Amino acid sequence: RRGIKRFGGQIVKGGEIIVRQCGTKIHPGDNAGLGRDYTIFAKVPGQVVFHESGNRTYVSIQAA
Repeated sequence: RRGIKRFGGQIVKGGEIIVRQCGTKIHPGDNAGLGRDYTIFAKVPGQVVFHESGNRTYVSIQAA
């Protein structure tokens, strides 16, 4: 049941799962956390934003 659960532009609550993955294909950015099983979750409520820097893709949360 892996994959992106919340896409860019969607509103999330704190603690909500954004991505389930094996390894860090996507890295956590601002206001996003990384779980033991590489799950990325929101630390604060806000809007999901995906962005790239170098060879990495990051997901951040813009606080509301």
